[in-house]
Amino acid sequence: MFLPITAEEVKERGWDEVDFVYVTGDAYVDHPSFGAAIITRVMEAEGYRVAVLAQPDWRKNDDFLRFGRPKLGFMVSSGNIDSMVAHYTAAKKRRSQDAYSPGKVMGLRPDRAVIVYCNKIRELYGDIPIIIGGLEASLRRFAHYDYWDDKIRRSILFDSQADLISYGMGENQTIEICRRLSNGEPISSITDVRGTVYSCDVHDTPLYGAECPSFENVCKSKKEYAVSCRIQQDEQDHIRGKLIKQRHGNRMLVQNPPMPPLTQEEMDWVYSLPYERAYHPVYEKSGGVPAIEEVEFSITHNRGCFGACNFCSIAFHQGRFITTRSKESIVREAKLLTEKPNFKGYIHDIGGPTANFRNTSCLAQLEKGLCKGKKCLAPTPCKALHADHSEYLDILRTVRSLPKVKKVFIRSGIRYDYMLKDPDDAFFRELVKYHVSGQLKVAPEHCSAAVLDKMGKPHIEAYIEFSKKYFQLSDAVGKEQYLVPYLMSSHPGSTLKDAVELAVFLKKRHIRPEQVQDFYPTPGTISTCMFYTGLDPYTMEEVYVAKTPHDKALQRALLQYYDPKNRELVEEALRKSGRHDLIGYSEKCLIQPKRSSNNINKRNTSGKRYEKKKK
Repeated sequence: MFLPITAEEVKERGWDEVDFVYVTGDAYVDHPSFGAAIITRVMEAEGYRVAVLAQPDWRKNDDFLRFGRPKLGFMVSSGNIDSMVAHYTAAKKRRSQDAYSPGKVMGLRPDRAVIVYCNKIRELYGDIPIIIGGLEASLRRFAHYDYWDDKIRRSILFDSQADLISYGMGENQTIEICRRLSNGEPISSITDVRGTVYSCDVHDTPLYGAECPSFENVCKSKKEYAVSCRIQQDEQDHIRGKLIKQRHGNRMLVQNPPMPPLTQEEMDWVYSLPYERAYHPVYEKSGGVPAIEEVEFSITHNRGCFGACNFCSIAFHQGRFITTRSKESIVREAKLLTEKPNFKGYIHDIGGPTANFRNTSCLAQLEKGLCKGKKCLAPTPCKALHADHSEYLDILRTVRSLPKVKKVFIRSGIRYDYMLKDPDDAFFRELVKYHVSGQLKVAPEHCSAAVLDKMGKPHIEAYIEFSKKYFQLSDAVGKEQYLVPYLMSSHPGSTLKDAVELAVFLKKRHIRPEQVQDFYPTPGTISTCMFYTGLDPYTMEEVYVAKTPHDKALQRALLQYYDPKNRELVEEALRKSGRHDLIGYSEKCLIQPKRSSNNINKRNTSGKRYEKKKK
């Protein structure tokens, strides 16, 4: 049974009021890949009466008055992703579709949804407790650079007028907050829950912890912003992380240390809750909610990512520590999926932030936490790294042997550099044989060592080694399979010469990407800090940043040098970078001289977006 979404459904349950109203910017999908579903099911399991207010009309009061005044408070989230990312491309153009809305209709949530929803609630209900969570609130918990405004914004706690931020994966802090509110404790005194952020008068500032440069200082100084970013990133560890403070005027923002990640028993419990694993039937007439299509028959087996790429927000949100569900829990969910009436024999994923992380990267972090200012895999794997796929492989073998299961795919990210460090290649062999649907997507992102260092990614030699072995193993099982590399243009540190180097690399390997991702400066990442400040927060060295639309277009065009539409941009880029040798008729050249453009059009129409084995 879905949680109630109307006043009538509340009455049907025999409730005279609800304890909490959970407000979300997404349509209501009761599936454990959706944060709203997990948190509301956890609250329900703890005995609270929860109503879901999905995509309320913020321009009116009616939707926010639908359930009356909840007994204990409001929980507010923008949905599964930041509302600005949901609405705008990296070029700041308005998107035409929203996969998290019924029928992909745009405009059913406001920009900066958390702020808009909370301000409406505060207007209507006064001092009622408001707790904000989810990705938008979590990543904007400190003073942060906002790409869409092109300025520093205050912590979302202040702009939303909320009482608390629940950051990261919020199950245990939500349980603690709900329990204390239920016991009659005022929200203003709930200031000691790990995984939460609150504000206080500067005179009441805790005397311990680490202090970031203030909001006022990071607005004035990009160097101070970089210092602030590093402190925030370094303390996101549940074992060694400190309380963090950041002054905003006469208020002090206080982030308590991270909540410890769920134990395996807790994680099993969370994923055993009675999810409907579907969107609410009310959306059927509107075409359903497309976002469920990719995850309906997928299983999450882990959380956290010690890969911690600089452009990714996972380390700042979920953390770098790996936690996993038990094999029994995963197999139980797989069996449940096979009983769904629309199951066709295919489990689309058994994954997570990084599919093949099943263990901590080393044993030392169990007591000391993850190393501050260092990465487990980049630029080269740490000597203490322990790579082991045996448990993950055992799970895959069991699930693919279940009755009704035809195939188990792995669609989450695979860290190929981690795979290469496993002395046993059994997982690699079985990945190729059983779990690839003709093509495997991996993320080398670039080939320039300087750029990869700024990304926090392994050098390209790891990808080359991986691709060679991938094709060898594919041959061994008699399969013609492909690699689809994810590539990123205009990441901080990428100069025009670096982009040319990548184009030459792609041509040499006969890779012609159909799509290229421009770097997108989203809140809460180290790369976004570099984009705004032009500084690497870990070295304080200057970093080149392509910021103008034209500079970005030049780099993007080079990655698709073979497309006739990009010819003029590619020629401009090559001349600017002094690579006239790449304009000509030899095999190494990216384009021919302009007078031969007709021939180019004929010769470059059969390109592939993937890499395949060389003949």
